Amino acid sequence: MKLFTGLEQIVKTDEPMSRHTWMGIGGAATYFIQPETTDQLVQVVTRCNENEIPMFVLGSGANVLVDDNGVNGAVICLAGDFTKTAFGESVVRAGAAADMGKLVLQSVRQGLSGLECLTGIPGTVGGCVKMNAGGVFGDIGSVIESVEVMSADGEIFTRHHDDLEFAYRSTNISAKFVLSAEFRLAQDDPNRVLRQVKEIWIYKKNTQPLSHRNAGCVFKNPRGMSAGALIDRAALKGKSVGGAHVSQKHANFILADPGATASDVLKLINIVRETVYKKSEVYLELEIEVW
Repeated sequence: MKLFTGLEQIVKTDEPMSRHTWMGIGGAATYFIQPETTDQLVQVVTRCNENEIPMFVLGSGANVLVDDNGVNGAVICLAGDFTKTAFGESVVRAGAAADMGKLVLQSVRQGLSGLECLTGIPGTVGGCVKMNAGGVFGDIGSVIESVEVMSADGEIFTRHHDDLEFAYRSTNISAKFVLSAEFRLAQDDPNRVLRQVKEIWIYKKNTQPLSHRNAGCVFKNPRGMSAGALIDRAALKGKSVGGAHVSQKHANFILADPGATASDVLKLINIVRETVYKKSEVYLELEIEVW
């Protein structure tokens, strides 16, 4: 722990990642660090670089599968100041660790429209920005005004709208850390926006296994196709390996039952990929991150 002298209050060692991922599985991280200020984050990054410790950035753990052997390095999960939000007349600035679901509802109460498309999508602002989260109702990139980021070397700078590119589940943000984001929203009737949020939530609840442990959509949709439909066509709904199985409700979700391991999920991912390729000659690309 001498590596992080003076930062002991935000550093844990051999921390089980099952406590910090939506799937609830995965081994331990050598270091689990929760910086609460930019200064603390800079110190952590500096010490990791000086000691050649690999860094992994974690949001709410909604889009991550951690190997059973754990993470050999420092998992950095922003907290404290990074959870704060501030609303203006038609702008909201949110820290990277702010909960996306809560931000959607806060925006509704402020009579601001633009973030409804994120309804039902788990995760933090930083994670949603980095992967341009969204779905059939739109994506987060359409309302981003600017993003404050930090490189793996500790350099902080701002990327503005004209300098940002958003594509399907990707952006041109290469910096290691998203620190905060500013969204340009539209003033609207709170009741109308709330109705839309409720409609989207009902749609998600009826079509996705929101009440089961999962990491969201496992595969990206191939261009012009639906990964879920391809998996369904390959008769893989309900297919299981150990404690992991393909959802009956939405085939692009893999659910983790009690006792499931990351190895179970990875084996099932490979089976799905191979079977879909044999059936449709389409190779499915992962949407989730595997550590």
